[in-house]
Amino acid sequence: MADWKTPENVKYTENDEWILVDGATAKIGLTDYAQDQLSDIVFVDLPEAGESVSKGEAFATVEV
Repeated sequence: MADWKTPENVKYTENDEWILVDGATAKIGLTDYAQDQLSDIVFVDLPEAGESVSKGEAFATVEV
């Protein structure tokens, strides 16, 4: 595995997701560990651009 340094501005969930907040927008993703455990990700259903979500609210579906 590559020499990975954890950026200070990225937050992680207990379920191996990460979030990078930039003002009123955010980028999200799955950790490398989660991707390895899930094998092939075939579909991701995300909210429409501009749609708001709240802390603790489910917002995406990942199909493996």
